[in-house]
Amino acid sequence: MTNVAIPAWTALGLLPPIDPNQPTSTERSPYPVSLKDVVMRFSTSPERKAIMQGFLGYRAALHGLGYTSGFQWLDGSFMEEVEIIEKRAPRDIDVVTFVHDPVDTGRTLTEDDFANLDHDMTKTAFKIDSYFVELDQLPPREITTWSAYWYSMWSHRRNQAWKGFLQIELEPTEDAEAMAWLALEDTKGGQS
Repeated sequence: MTNVAIPAWTALGLLPPIDPNQPTSTERSPYPVSLKDVVMRFSTSPERKAIMQGFLGYRAALHGLGYTSGFQWLDGSFMEEVEIIEKRAPRDIDVVTFVHDPVDTGRTLTEDDFANLDHDMTKTAFKIDSYFVELDQLPPREITTWSAYWYSMWSHRRNQAWKGFLQIELEPTEDAEAMAWLALEDTKGGQS
């Protein structure tokens, strides 16, 4: 998969759902982007940095359970210019993880480990509004249904403004670099 640059917000403070200059192009939402680009683009305030730290912690918890193959769709007010649109900071990031069966981690997993998958727990502990689609456990028709559901849920705001969202790979190849960048920004004490 080739990553694309994260598009600029529209005049409405949203990611564009399509390229208006090439509306039938395959370069459209969900935009496949790198984890580091997401961290660098959206960690622009203390509230946003805290959400991103939670998101990286959530990914680490998933990786610890053996979930390393798949992708994640990212959306919600975190992906919007909500500070301008609604005059508030984002409260969390919305994440659907499309995941393949976990790999064997070589350790015995506990109930606490699996609590990391609970929606309410992830909201509190990681600032993540989280959902799962298990790719290896569902028939193709159901995967298609869930993909269409999440696309239709996330391609519009509640006021029906059309918007885009992002896709990142679940593999942990970029996580250490993203965490290091975020930690470096925290030590600077300034805006990203």
